[in-house]
Amino acid sequence: MTHSFDHYYQVLGLEPGASLEDINQAYKDLAFIWHPDRLPQDNPRLQEKAAARLKDINHARDMLRQRSPQAVRPPAPPQSTTQTYSSARPPEPPRSYAQRPPEAYRAYRQSPRPPEPPRSYRRPASPNLEGADLRGKNLQERDLSGQNLRGANLMGANLRDGFLHGINLENANLRQADLFRANLLQANLRNANLEGANLIGADLSGADLSGANLRNAQVGRGDRWMVKLTGANLSGAILPDGRQCA
Repeated sequence: MTHSFDHYYQVLGLEPGASLEDINQAYKDLAFIWHPDRLPQDNPRLQEKAAARLKDINHARDMLRQRSPQAVRPPAPPQSTTQTYSSARPPEPPRSYAQRPPEAYRAYRQSPRPPEPPRSYRRPASPNLEGADLRGKNLQERDLSGQNLRGANLMGANLRDGFLHGINLENANLRQADLFRANLLQANLRNANLEGANLIGADLSGADLSGANLRNAQVGRGDRWMVKLTGANLSGAILPDGRQCA
């Protein structure tokens, strides 16, 4: 069934004519909510409904991206079907190897060519940010995977959608930091201060949160946690409601 563009805007909860940035942000929010992995695996009806909803969201995003002015490339100038030349004599067509003098071709094939040195790629070393003062910094969508920020001050920093896989944030100050949808898989957050931090949508699977302070942290809606903590270590951590894990 063919839908109008107004329908695609409605699927994403947008007003007609929304910008490409608004389209992308709305898609991220809805894909996060309706992703089947976030729903109970033992409920096939709900899984099927989420998969269908996510398919509609993907299709609406793709259609609106094509229509958005920021995504449209200007058409290429028309190519002339006739050629003009600055001189009366037309240029000679390119000569194939069969038309070139054989002695010149043999000389080319027999000329020695020095071997190219082997190429190697070395990833630049990550800066050591241990104890760095990054208060209020905008680090949205930054890739800080595996970096050392032990004891760093990230109070109020914007780390939304950040790639923080395996990062070392032991003893770091993340009070009031925005970690919405941040990837913190296997991160070291021992004794980190996450008081009042926004952790909604964050993936903390396998992370070490032992002794961390999560008091008043935003972790979901009502009684429903919207943080992934599969395999996380919460030993001795202070939970958002003030309770301490054993």
